[in-house]
Amino acid sequence: MDINFNTNEDYNRLLTSALKKKLLKVYKGGGEKRLEKIRSKGKLTARERVAYLLDDDKKAIEIGALVGDDMYQEHGGCPSGGVVVKIGHVQGKQCIVVANDASVKAGAWFPITAKKNLRAQEIAMENKIPVIYLVDSAGVYLPMQDEIFPDKEHFGRIFRNNALMSSMGITQISAVMGSCVAGGAYLPIMSDEALIVDKTGSIFLAGSYLVKAAIGESIDNETLGGASTHCEISGVTDYKSKDDKDALDTIKNIVSKIGDFEKAGYNRISPKTPKENPEDIFGILPKLRTDQYDMNEIIKRLIDDSNFEEYKENYGKSIICGYARIDGWAVGIVANQRKVVKTAKKEMQFGGVIYSDSADKATRFIANCNQKKIPLVFLQDVTGFMVGSKSEHGGIIKDGAKMVNAVSNSVVPKFTVIIGNSYGAGNYAMCGKAYDPRLICAWPSARLAVMGGMQAAKVLLQIETSALKKKGEIITPEREAEILESIKEKYDKQTSPYYAAAHLWTDAVINPLDTRKWISTGIEAANHAPIEKPFNLGIIQT
Repeated sequence: MDINFNTNEDYNRLLTSALKKKLLKVYKGGGEKRLEKIRSKGKLTARERVAYLLDDDKKAIEIGALVGDDMYQEHGGCPSGGVVVKIGHVQGKQCIVVANDASVKAGAWFPITAKKNLRAQEIAMENKIPVIYLVDSAGVYLPMQDEIFPDKEHFGRIFRNNALMSSMGITQISAVMGSCVAGGAYLPIMSDEALIVDKTGSIFLAGSYLVKAAIGESIDNETLGGASTHCEISGVTDYKSKDDKDALDTIKNIVSKIGDFEKAGYNRISPKTPKENPEDIFGILPKLRTDQYDMNEIIKRLIDDSNFEEYKENYGKSIICGYARIDGWAVGIVANQRKVVKTAKKEMQFGGVIYSDSADKATRFIANCNQKKIPLVFLQDVTGFMVGSKSEHGGIIKDGAKMVNAVSNSVVPKFTVIIGNSYGAGNYAMCGKAYDPRLICAWPSARLAVMGGMQAAKVLLQIETSALKKKGEIITPEREAEILESIKEKYDKQTSPYYAAAHLWTDAVINPLDTRKWISTGIEAANHAPIEKPFNLGIIQT
């Protein structure tokens, strides 16, 4: 190994270590004191509930663990969006589990909480996998009600999705394990089956204080909407559980009896581990996002037996396309190349730029994968499409549009991993969040932005200094350098993978060594949902 490899390895392992530390903090929710308060009531915490329910919590993947990171600080923060979402197996059946975290503002819903819950439902609807809700929430966070209540993608959309999923035949099971109030009371009752835990679970449209204020009736919460009331009088809930574990055991029993599903039929054989050591990824991936490396070497460490069948290997070399297997599943890989390669005409350093020939190659490959019913995996390290007169005259816009068209109309499931840069239209063409990947995750080395930090900072500097000069301010070189650094610092923060994950532009920031697990889990989920429409590119410029 050379010194450059060792430098890269040290740097990338430190990034991964920082990720682990950040996640350990997130896992504590609202803090150890609040978690202990929950346990003192005889309840399990949200993460304990999910771990108990799943067959193997370590094999599950978590959606949106970093949602809300560094957001809502004026309100005390909202770690993980106040809700835990995992895809895993319950009694051998793949499910998505959504558990309110009562240690975060009593499980109240912030705007990002609604967005995360909607993402969980979107995953369930796209893949037709069962949803299990573990409810323990005080409802909408009232100080921010205007940002969560009335719009199309706000709180009410949850119940609309409950109804749609029911009509689609997607199993929904709810366990009320704490508070379930106001509009939130509809969620468990719009599920197929609802459980409630005695003494700790309660459901009502208005609590005892509001009832007293509204109609003058004096009543305690347990009598108003406790387990006995809803299992014996109102008939709102179907099962009465003595404690959290009893409720979760009942859910396991229900899930164990769900019938088999119609399969999409994605090809899978016995998995093989990569022949090349996945740990090498840390040394191959460069410390600087501008440095070159061979994406083929990353691919070999992600795929079964390191066996890659490359498509059009000597054409359109700034994008790598080819067939492989990941955990036994057949996949088509589309990846950006960043190394210096020799073309028929000259030696070129691509740097993650998409050229016309590469866009054309990728378009044809994506069409082939749709024809053969092979899921697509996009590995992003892209700085955008090539610019300049030669590219414009060569039709880069037309070729780029063809690639975007193919990605948009693709009917096989798509999965996106942001390895390095994800800039501008390159993000779109390589199946960014706007193009409906079934799952999208980023490595700690990722950067997401409309353009690179320094380029953007220089553009913004020109705008800001021009505005200051109009106000009569004299801009010295020192002052200009100060402004530039301030702009770049802010811009770099916004391009961080953690900023993207906090806003749910990606589903997670993951350890690169977990990439195979994420893609395999995603394809297994997608296999629940047969393709319902043919692949059609529509009208494109040729």
